[in-house]
Amino acid sequence: MLNVENKVIAITGASSGIGEATAKLLAKNGAKVLLGARRTEKLEKIVEEIRASDGTAEFKAVDVSNREDMKQFIHFAKDKFGRVDVIFNNAGVMPLSPMNALKVNEWDNMINVNIHGVLNGIAAGLPIMEAQGGGQFINTASIGAHVVVPTGAVYCATKYAVWAISEGLRQESKNLRVTTISPGVVETELGSDITEESAKGALKEFRKISLTPDAIARAVLYAVSQPDDVDVNEVIVRPTASAF
Repeated sequence: MLNVENKVIAITGASSGIGEATAKLLAKNGAKVLLGARRTEKLEKIVEEIRASDGTAEFKAVDVSNREDMKQFIHFAKDKFGRVDVIFNNAGVMPLSPMNALKVNEWDNMINVNIHGVLNGIAAGLPIMEAQGGGQFINTASIGAHVVVPTGAVYCATKYAVWAISEGLRQESKNLRVTTISPGVVETELGSDITEESAKGALKEFRKISLTPDAIARAVLYAVSQPDDVDVNEVIVRPTASAF
């Protein structure tokens, strides 16, 4: 039996891609999932699909870069289901560009979503999990947390930060599990906000070999489903043919 059934799992960035695939897979395996993102019309449709397959799901709009918004999102899960077992801090943005393009607003947005979003999820959930005596944080980093590429300096820096924050939290926690998921190239909407033409072309070339979001969802399921005394600290998932 997987250690998933009836777990309450809050997922950010759940309106598409990895978040959507993970919500569906966890619900299929008996979890109670709360989906969060800014695009509520997409969340509503996904929740309807999960419920049509006899799964348990709710949704709530959330801007992960807003600390109070994230707190309300996590407390909604607790109020609805009585506890919070897993928080999957998955929301992220990736507007790649060379440094000399000086896309400073895009740098700020990556820092706000990719770093502050994870910190806000931890701040919202840590007191709840400590009070209930256990829980799990799963944070989406990237292969960019392990290798830096041109146009990716700031993005990779944010994902290095996710790795470091996760590892620090893990070391400080005796009753909590902390997992970092580092996907390689995946066919998702990530990068749709790129405004610099050379970076767009590079990503298109990179994505000629891509995983589907389901591959990452299965990694999350694996981490969640381990016995409570087993903490899968990090999973790197790449396409077999990928050099990076």
